[in-house]
Amino acid sequence: MSSEVVQTGLLIVDHGSRRAESNLLLHQAAERFATYSGWQIVEPAHMELAEPSIQQAFDRCVVRGARRIVVFPWFLSPGRHWTEDIPRLVEQAAAVHPEVQWLVTPPFGLHQGLLQAVSERIDVSLRRFLAQQ
Repeated sequence: MSSEVVQTGLLIVDHGSRRAESNLLLHQAAERFATYSGWQIVEPAHMELAEPSIQQAFDRCVVRGARRIVVFPWFLSPGRHWTEDIPRLVEQAAAVHPEVQWLVTPPFGLHQGLLQAVSERIDVSLRRFLAQQ
């Protein structure tokens, strides 16, 4: 690609669930991230069990103008889904769009922001619990 600005899209990928409310959470996370970050192209995707699939979401990013796609696994820990399954599914999705660059980021892991979120969740839950005593 030349030095022109490349429109970048984001896929936020979770495992997928048979429970609609679990899948809805990822859609809400994608919407909130788009608002928070200012990214113009953000799409949720499920690895399996629900739609949109990685292929469908990748295609949506391309239709919306993305020529580079960052894939963020909405997982806590690195594992086979991050190292094997998601890259394989993204590679398959990208095969019909050879002009599009893509990469898969690491999952949350031990990111400081996640540790802060855990601490806040515990504090709020504990305060509610103690208020009921």
